[in-house]
Amino acid sequence: MNHAAATAGNQPFDVSRAIDDGPLTLLQKLIYVWAALAIIIDGFDGQMIGYAIPLIMQEWGTTRAAFSIAVASGLAGMAIGSLSAGVFADKWGRKPVLIASILLFGTATMLIGLSNDVPTIAFIRFFAGLGIGAALPAATTLTAEFIPLRHRTMAVTTAIVCYPAGGMLAGLAAAQILPAQGWRVFFHVGGAMAIAFAVFLLFSLRESPKYLARQPSRWDELRALLSKMSHQVAQIGHFTDGVSKEAKRGHVAELFRDGRAFDTSWLWLAFFMIQLSIYSAYSWLPTMLTTEGLSPALSGMGLTAYNFGGIFGAVLCAAAINRYGSRGPMVFWAAMSAVTAFGLKLVNLIASPETFLWGLGLHGLFVTALQCAMFALCAHIYPTEIRTTGAATAMAFGRVGAFVSAFAGAAMITSGGSNAYLNLLGGSMIVSMLGLAMLRGHIGPKKAS
Repeated sequence: MNHAAATAGNQPFDVSRAIDDGPLTLLQKLIYVWAALAIIIDGFDGQMIGYAIPLIMQEWGTTRAAFSIAVASGLAGMAIGSLSAGVFADKWGRKPVLIASILLFGTATMLIGLSNDVPTIAFIRFFAGLGIGAALPAATTLTAEFIPLRHRTMAVTTAIVCYPAGGMLAGLAAAQILPAQGWRVFFHVGGAMAIAFAVFLLFSLRESPKYLARQPSRWDELRALLSKMSHQVAQIGHFTDGVSKEAKRGHVAELFRDGRAFDTSWLWLAFFMIQLSIYSAYSWLPTMLTTEGLSPALSGMGLTAYNFGGIFGAVLCAAAINRYGSRGPMVFWAAMSAVTAFGLKLVNLIASPETFLWGLGLHGLFVTALQCAMFALCAHIYPTEIRTTGAATAMAFGRVGAFVSAFAGAAMITSGGSNAYLNLLGGSMIVSMLGLAMLRGHIGPKKAS
């Protein structure tokens, strides 16, 4: 059904409804591809530091504790970037925020390659984190606002999965670049790739139609965009994004009213612990493996395997949630995250490095999938008028967990090597499992048609 046919004269044209009920055109597919590529590059640059830390520490004779500040500053920047991205995107548009964030972390990543001490890396890494943190929400918002409702869940899920995919590609690049050309060239390549892609987006990416609907001065641009998406809007005089004023205003206090305090508290705890575990891996896994005696090449492959498993795990978990609801699959995934982490303690890392790497891939399959599923869980738990606030605050708690990982990961490796480090990964997932099990507002199983 053509929504424009039902919209006559100056009656508002609901852009959201038109996209939800409309076709999936080539233009929309291309926007999804560009957004997914942006997230891949985001994951690539975001995880480069984890691969490079062992070489930088060796070259400069720096301790893990001293390098923690550089890791923490990047994660602090990511927290600020992700929290502010929505505000800036609502004010200036999704396209400029996404492009600016990629330019920011691309430029900062290149500058890291010119650094000569840890404080300089920490300072630059903060600004890289701002861009890395802002790019993911900007890209996923663009995906959600261009894709019809019937395809949206899978589109957003597969887009988010591109972050570990980017990390995996960073690992493959690290294996080729770090031994031959060093860590400085590694950062120059990652930064240049991001800058080049940002320039490409400047000419190829389109602004979100939902954002344009709120900007009367840009309605001619909106008409041209919707026409390319097979909507007849040449005679439409007024547009709306279909979101009420009440739905745009969300207050944190609402997350604790009407019986939501229980689920909000457990959700925040689960987010915190999942991000603590994941970013302990992103930042410190290659360092832990190098400390235990593996070569830099094999140590980098550990994080690559972790990311590789996460790509498959996220798709499997999403399919399981779609069929069985979220409680069983997510509790099971959290339990298996802990089991695989503790199980790795039984593997002799030096005698059987290949077995250990396979185990890391299996661990990544379970734990990374939960991060993707948590976004869907947030969208289900909270009603429309506070959904954005609920997701933003939960992610903020997750970013706090990520920040703590900068110091916790280094401390565990220093105090107890791989055993203590794996206890951190597994123990945090046990707490995550408890939080997910206690939640009452899980997504229900798919009803039989």
